Amino acid sequence: MTEHHHHGGLRHLLKPHSHDTADKVDPALESSREGLRALWISLAGLGVTAVLQALIVALSGSVALLGDTLHNVADALTAVPLGIAFVIGRRAATRAYTYGFGRAEDLAGIVIVLVIAGSAVAAGWFAVDRLLDPRTMTHLPWVLAAGVVGFLGNEIVARYRIAVGRRIGSAALVADGLHARTDGFTSLAVVLAAGGAWLGWGWADPVVGLAITAAIVFVLKDAAREVYRRLMDRVDPELVDQAEQALRAVPGVVGVSGLRLRWIGHRLHAEAALVVDAGLSLVAAHEIAADAEHQLTHHVPRLTGATVHVDPASHPGDDHHAELSHHRRDRLKIGGAV
Repeated sequence: MTEHHHHGGLRHLLKPHSHDTADKVDPALESSREGLRALWISLAGLGVTAVLQALIVALSGSVALLGDTLHNVADALTAVPLGIAFVIGRRAATRAYTYGFGRAEDLAGIVIVLVIAGSAVAAGWFAVDRLLDPRTMTHLPWVLAAGVVGFLGNEIVARYRIAVGRRIGSAALVADGLHARTDGFTSLAVVLAAGGAWLGWGWADPVVGLAITAAIVFVLKDAAREVYRRLMDRVDPELVDQAEQALRAVPGVVGVSGLRLRWIGHRLHAEAALVVDAGLSLVAAHEIAADAEHQLTHHVPRLTGATVHVDPASHPGDDHHAELSHHRRDRLKIGGAV
């Protein structure tokens, strides 16, 4: 029986190779840099969009446009906790935080959910207030134009965030991109409000404002689900199947008795237990473990850490762990007596 760790230990004494964690630091840091760059660029884009919309809100008094502007501001502000999380996640692991600080992304996800919830409450409040106290919408062409600007700004940011998020493996960034895309469609709803007001339907503006509130609530539900899944260590079952197939294909592997994957920020870590021939030497078993780790890092996207444990094959009813432990302790007692 032997254990193969992605960090240091016996593997470096017997058979060093290039898949050590240290060799993955630069790509991991580069992915964080890409994420930060995407966040700040999208923050600037959504900031400009929100400022333009806010100016038109002040002129027109449209609550539908106000709701959309609040949502765009909230979407822009989600870049701040995510950016902080990317910076913290780049810190090296310590004796206290042995897995590193990648989980900061999950904490940022909680903040994002709270921000979205706040924008939903604000948008709904203003829409209900306008229903109870109707006011005439003015500068209708500008309101319509603001809705179009909101859609285009959000769609551009959404495409950029999603592309970068998928490239670096950040579910938080992809979710934030999908959030921006949904915001774009709520901006199009503002166009409907302006059109209704143009036709003399005074109720159109607050009603569309309520519809936008409902859309924000749906986004909130999806975002909360994604954050919950990350906090509960959920991974795509297809990734588990992919990892298991890669392990079973390694020469010398008799079976896979255990396999676990978990996201740490936008990086994956794996723990695998392999069954090999009981007659193998320590070095031979170690070589299988090293090959298994090598195959995992090449076949599972964004996997940057792996721990591989090797067990000897046994017949039904055998317990090699207990048997080996008793034999070892018996030898130690005999040796001590001598």
